[in-house]
Amino acid sequence: MSSTRLLSPLHLSSYCNGFHLRQSSRTSLGRHKSTSSVRFSWFTSEKQICRTMASRAQPTLNLENLNPCIKVMEYAVRGPLVTRAGEIEKELEKGVKKPFNEVIKANIGDCHAMGQKPITFTRQVLALVTYPKLLDDPSYPEDVKQRAKTILSGCRGGSVGSYTDSPGIEVIRRHVAEYIERRDGIPSDWQNIIISAGASDAIKNVLKLLICNVNGKKPGVMIPIPQYPLYSASLAEFDMHQIGYYLDESRNWGLGIAELQRSIDEARKVSNPRAIVLINPGNPTGQVLSRENIEEIIKFAYKEKLFLLADEVYQDNVYAEGSKFYSFKKVLIEMGEPYSSMELASFMSCSKGYLGECGLRGGYAEVINLDPAVKAMYLKAISAMLCPTVLGQACLDTIMNIPTKGEPSYELYMKERTNVLSSLKLRAKMVADTFNSIEGMSCNPVQGAMYAFPQMKLPEKAVEAAKKAGKQPDAFYAFELLESTGICIVPGSGFGQQPGTYHFRTTILPQPDKLKAMLDKFTEFHTGFLKKYK
Repeated sequence: MSSTRLLSPLHLSSYCNGFHLRQSSRTSLGRHKSTSSVRFSWFTSEKQICRTMASRAQPTLNLENLNPCIKVMEYAVRGPLVTRAGEIEKELEKGVKKPFNEVIKANIGDCHAMGQKPITFTRQVLALVTYPKLLDDPSYPEDVKQRAKTILSGCRGGSVGSYTDSPGIEVIRRHVAEYIERRDGIPSDWQNIIISAGASDAIKNVLKLLICNVNGKKPGVMIPIPQYPLYSASLAEFDMHQIGYYLDESRNWGLGIAELQRSIDEARKVSNPRAIVLINPGNPTGQVLSRENIEEIIKFAYKEKLFLLADEVYQDNVYAEGSKFYSFKKVLIEMGEPYSSMELASFMSCSKGYLGECGLRGGYAEVINLDPAVKAMYLKAISAMLCPTVLGQACLDTIMNIPTKGEPSYELYMKERTNVLSSLKLRAKMVADTFNSIEGMSCNPVQGAMYAFPQMKLPEKAVEAAKKAGKQPDAFYAFELLESTGICIVPGSGFGQQPGTYHFRTTILPQPDKLKAMLDKFTEFHTGFLKKYK
């Protein structure tokens, strides 16, 4: 018999209250000497544990004194549904029987996780910058080697393991500016380019500049509803006022100026509106703004003295006939004064588009027309984070400085790029067509980005069942879908939606065969759900 034993928290608590310790000592005194010795050892061990617990420092941070902004922030695409999806995956690994064999995570735009293959050119450049000895390997194309050498020449000590300047490696910033010039036909100053660890970091760094109460009112930021939860979460974290403006679902998620005016007029009563966020192409709604609409928005922002934040990370993901991406910068500059001197921050990422390198965390902000003193403070603020990930910067460079015609990597690069975007276009139509064919569902065309945001009509009994379960009706639906089919989506309530309507967001990212199987499961589930709650 061992002289010590492990105690459960309940038993330990009881012992430390004294009762079990006294009982143990009394019992041990009346037993055989050897047994008494063992009991005495237990008693001594337990006593030591109790003393340790009594002397242990109590947490200085608890839910009562935690930053209240952290408690209220939410990020729907990684919320409770995703947690449950992870639990189900573990259950499947342990052999727990389910009506499905795998979890399909259609909740987040993670391209490679859903089967998209990396672009060869990008991965070859990354291989060489991380292991420069491969520069001597004849199997790597010369243009890949040249890109790698250029990046390494911008790194201190010729290594991606060194810190870079806080705004990023100069040569890559110059490549970003050249990319923007090619895209827009308008000059871009490389010193206005700030490289970041993904677009999310860049967006939050600009939002921080706006945190200032004026006349006792919080700063307000206008965001589209439905919106990407990064914005609602960041505004909650920064204790800023969220000013939601509704997109018009009946007009393919169009943006009406009358709605913008209604939204800002109401917000001025309680906050000081300072900026407007535009997501183009849209997430979660998949719409692509027309040039005319962008001009209207810019005029509105000028009238209301708003800083423009253009989230353009899906600029390569445009699928619908007649749809075309126009950058806010291009339209702003071409409109001339007074609009061309407005403050604008636009954002891009290597996580989306055709590259899909989400985990490498590369992105940029182009910030124009900032007051020079403000720009100095902006650069000071980002310097506190030292620098963005260097591999992310290198990854970003591979879409800013792509192979050109005549270079050895060009043919394969263009083939892989075209295949990814063509497949996404096919899947965008497949998803919208399927949801429009299901009873009680409607879905606008997926003009761009990587998501569909269908509306569903839920039976009243389902709404009542959701209330009893303490869930939003669309979340209730999503949990049943997950448990029945293994498909993980995000309820529309996580993005915002018109009161009384129910939506969900799903990616179009599963590869075509898997997507078709997923949509077939979805159709079968929804039909059964309607029957169940009819």
